[in-house]
Amino acid sequence: MQRVVVLGGSGFVGRALVQRLVAEGIETAVVARSAFPEAEPLGVRFLSGDIGDEDFLKDSLAGYDTVIHLASKSGIWGDKKLYYRTNVAGTRNVIAACRANNTAALVYASTPGVVYQKGDLCGVNERTPYARNFLCDYVRSKAIAEKMVLEANSEKLKTIALRPHLVWGPGDINLIPRLLGQARCRQLKRVGDGHNLVDVTYIDNAVDAFILAARNLHGPATGAGKPYFISQGEPVNLWNWLNKFFRRLDIPIVEETIPFRKAYLTGMFLEKIFSLARIKREPCMTRFLAVQLAKSHWFSIENASRDLGYFPKVSTAEGINTMLQWVSKNAL
Repeated sequence: MQRVVVLGGSGFVGRALVQRLVAEGIETAVVARSAFPEAEPLGVRFLSGDIGDEDFLKDSLAGYDTVIHLASKSGIWGDKKLYYRTNVAGTRNVIAACRANNTAALVYASTPGVVYQKGDLCGVNERTPYARNFLCDYVRSKAIAEKMVLEANSEKLKTIALRPHLVWGPGDINLIPRLLGQARCRQLKRVGDGHNLVDVTYIDNAVDAFILAARNLHGPATGAGKPYFISQGEPVNLWNWLNKFFRRLDIPIVEETIPFRKAYLTGMFLEKIFSLARIKREPCMTRFLAVQLAKSHWFSIENASRDLGYFPKVSTAEGINTMLQWVSKNAL
């Protein structure tokens, strides 16, 4: 692995990944729609464009041996066509561009949501089948794209899919800050009985996983054609974990509760109303969000450890301390 293109490299995970690649002396390029002001100081080639543009993509990947595909339309609500245009058609373009340029390795950023059902998932591994009924277009489109990437694996183009769960850490301006804001305004309620365990992934560990996956494809390729769950390796109680942040920042902890069934049915109702009324903003509750907040979702990382050599180097406790320092410093 000598020359790497990071698609979607201007996002939270992408920025951290690019910085690590540069620090390790790897020639790096970033393809993204949004600005990437760090490019010039880091000596990174920046290409502004969309993975929906097949010709642009083919030109952008020329001469690079590795592609790390982070580009995605995320979120739990939005136009179905937009999810498919970016996550499905865009990924199809990525695969075609890799083949046209004889790219050796493609690492795809997927999500554990591709296996989510309505119930708990406790300690399961990659043999868990894809969901039968996806709870939102985001995970449906990501599942289609993941399958495409894994099916594209060959001797000429080796592929792998990583499923990091709830990535957080310094630089995150969405997950933790958003929850902090909701808690400050007392808009956050505990869904379910509060006993649900979930996986989380500290940003440095997620970056480790992507680099290990890319190197594996250039080496023994034991991960070629396979998906892998990535996390801290030990689940946390979601609400206790969040309340730790809130206590340390003198924010009221979340104590008010709402039953899972009520939240799920409310989400179903709001989804129908918002769809019929063509309301673009995200409902305050959806079926996917209710499941995320109330059910256990934690996964075995045994396969990633065995095949890729992945072990979380930064503990959850260390990550919390570092994150809190960053939040305080940036007045988030």
